[in-house]
Amino acid sequence: MSESSSGLQHKINSAGDLKSVVRTMKAMAAANINQYENAVHALDDYYRTVQLGLMAYFCNVGKQVASAHFKHSSTAAKKSKTGIIVIGSDQGLVGQFNDTLVSFMTTNIANMAGDKLIWTVGERIQAHLEDFEYPLQRPFTLPNSIDSVTTLVTDILQEIHLQQQTNQLQEVYLFFNRTLANAQYEPTCQRILPFDNVWQQTILAEPWPTSCRPQLLANTEITFGALIGEYLFTSLYRASIESLASENASRLIAMQRAEKNIEEIQSLLSRQYHRRRQGAIDEELSDLVGGFEALIGVTE
Repeated sequence: MSESSSGLQHKINSAGDLKSVVRTMKAMAAANINQYENAVHALDDYYRTVQLGLMAYFCNVGKQVASAHFKHSSTAAKKSKTGIIVIGSDQGLVGQFNDTLVSFMTTNIANMAGDKLIWTVGERIQAHLEDFEYPLQRPFTLPNSIDSVTTLVTDILQEIHLQQQTNQLQEVYLFFNRTLANAQYEPTCQRILPFDNVWQQTILAEPWPTSCRPQLLANTEITFGALIGEYLFTSLYRASIESLASENASRLIAMQRAEKNIEEIQSLLSRQYHRRRQGAIDEELSDLVGGFEALIGVTE
């Protein structure tokens, strides 16, 4: 009986230690969510400014964009390839974070024509996609802090430029988990290339904040090139930050569930321990009473 009780006590202590680890991970996830969400909000104004700059450009030069980026011959279109960038996680304990994103991505790209080039960001998402027969390219390293996101975005932009030159890459789609309210998230798809009429109309569909539109006084081609560069950078940067925030939101939810399960196990083990302790006490009392009665009988 004593060995069983000590075994239960050991399990209770182990559950308590595990609960402390889970609480620490939960606190870290909550702090990271706040950090990444603040970064997203800080980027919103600049992202909006870039969009307004593009709107001003289109309104000044007209709806026919003269840049070579917008023109693709029918021959190139037939041979074109579609780029897919999937931003997942490096670490585990994130619930269905990667599984949901992979399911969403596979459903969407099934309807995309042409050959596909798929890049992954994160070791876990890479491992998930290796089970499918997709042409996976070299993986990108997932940043572990906000300071490292710029390096990731720069590497992705360089790879896109290289593939445009060598593999006639025409379209590029971003798949990532976007943050929602109350530590929730949802998988989303964002097309960042090409800069065609569809993209242009999407930009122009946004309302202008004032009644007066600005005029471009500088060289329009230089201005447009600078705006395009900033648009691509901020789009990728924002997607990366939102994915990191979503990853920590998923980890927070997973840790909350784990903490609840541990508390239920602790409660169950405690009840078993107290029942066994009470049983041992009752047995000892029974032995004492029996011994006392036997002693009285001998005395009489």
